[in-house]
Amino acid sequence: MKNETGLRIMTAEGELRGSMDDDLFVFKGIPYAAAPEGALRWRPPQPVKPWHDVRDATLFGAASWQNREYCLAVGGGDPGNFSEDCLYLNVWTPDIEPVKPLPVMVWLHGGGYTIGAGNLAPYNGKPLASRGAVVVTVNYRLGHLGFFAHPALDKEYPASSVVNNFGLLDQIAALQWVQRNIPAFGGDRRNVTLFGESSGARSVLSLCCSPLTEGLFHKGIVQSAYSLPDTPRKKALQQGVDVARHFGLPENASAEQLRDLPADAFWALERPLSIGPVPIAGDAVLPKPMLETFFAARQHRLPLMAGSNSDEASVLEFFSVDATAVLHQLRDKNRFSYRLLKWMYDIHDDRQLGRAVARDMAFSVVPWLVMRAQHNVGMPGWRYWFDYVSENARDLYPHGTWHGNEVPYVMNTLTHMPEGNDNRPYTAKDRAFSDRVSDYWFTFARDASEFTHTLKGELAWPAWRAGEDVTLSLGDQQEDRLVLRHNFMKARLRLFRLMMAKMVRL
Repeated sequence: MKNETGLRIMTAEGELRGSMDDDLFVFKGIPYAAAPEGALRWRPPQPVKPWHDVRDATLFGAASWQNREYCLAVGGGDPGNFSEDCLYLNVWTPDIEPVKPLPVMVWLHGGGYTIGAGNLAPYNGKPLASRGAVVVTVNYRLGHLGFFAHPALDKEYPASSVVNNFGLLDQIAALQWVQRNIPAFGGDRRNVTLFGESSGARSVLSLCCSPLTEGLFHKGIVQSAYSLPDTPRKKALQQGVDVARHFGLPENASAEQLRDLPADAFWALERPLSIGPVPIAGDAVLPKPMLETFFAARQHRLPLMAGSNSDEASVLEFFSVDATAVLHQLRDKNRFSYRLLKWMYDIHDDRQLGRAVARDMAFSVVPWLVMRAQHNVGMPGWRYWFDYVSENARDLYPHGTWHGNEVPYVMNTLTHMPEGNDNRPYTAKDRAFSDRVSDYWFTFARDASEFTHTLKGELAWPAWRAGEDVTLSLGDQQEDRLVLRHNFMKARLRLFRLMMAKMVRL
């Protein structure tokens, strides 16, 4: 139904007026929970008060408070207006009355839990919706507004129900909105794929471990999740006290005093008062650390796709992490391990070796760990490796695909992106490769189930099995080839997994 009446949709909370983008219906800035401000700051998201008039849904909602310059530089563009009133989502759908309900794809943006928004250009839902999916992008609380612990706030809960991961609860509230309302947009509430990149991918993994998400989504895609351990609640509580002291509050500051602090005061805090790019382990949302849960194969039984990029170490450089210096520290402490790494990688330049080791320890090992956990719970998983670079930018990315650079390919949003570096436009080959890659994301969302053994596509992509260990390389040596790799990086990832297991036990 492609007519004017289709621009108005009735949801459980009230009627919405959307807009058309070519032949797609688009609804922006839909509130999925009440504004978490005033007395609702640092509380679980509350229901939206229903409205009686038709609500305009043609403009994006505000994003959580953050560093605009930082988001412009590395987060995907301008996040728009900022406010504590930021719990909004956006929907793109090709048909509100399809013959058969459409697969739903819910996107969680990255940005280290401190920057980002669902309205950024790389996340435009139009291309995937054009393939036949209902696409949802979500804003959620960031920084200290989304991830915070303090003894005064803990006193507001029973001991077993303390909440610190408000941003994760926002994501859960958005998934609950999808279950209530997505049929009105033509979506299938029984076929919801949750996908995200970087901290968005960490969110997918965290929600796979949360006792609060059963039945809210049915599969997940994990793009470039990192291996940093979650913040222990004890450490988060101490940081919360330190933050309060920084703002001149007493040791026994009250919840009311904390909520009186300006909303825009937190994002500018620097280490050690800034939050880490990980959730807090030990509250009602995430009772156990995510890595510990996956090591024990106690995650929810859902099909998962997971992968990483060929030059994830690019993000470490941005945070001034010197991978070569870290490698030299290892050499000085344990010369055998240093020699073992040189042998395993067959890289004899320490700068290049440090970059590769940092990439694999921080990123490459996570998809492999997830695949093993999937195998152990009898659920299918698909591992990918992204190694394509735009034709006009290959001299700028000599080591491969940077952290986050796969997003406009998998979402097929190259045409929505601003001009690349030094006015180097995307080429016809880039756009054709993006079509080929996003096919797999849509196919996973449409078809994958616990009974799926192979994803159909240009190359048939078999589910990961311990004895076969097949990885789909999306790109090869920066070129537009698709390659199935067997036992890809297996020896080094086994070593890093053992190292991670030791860290988790500690």
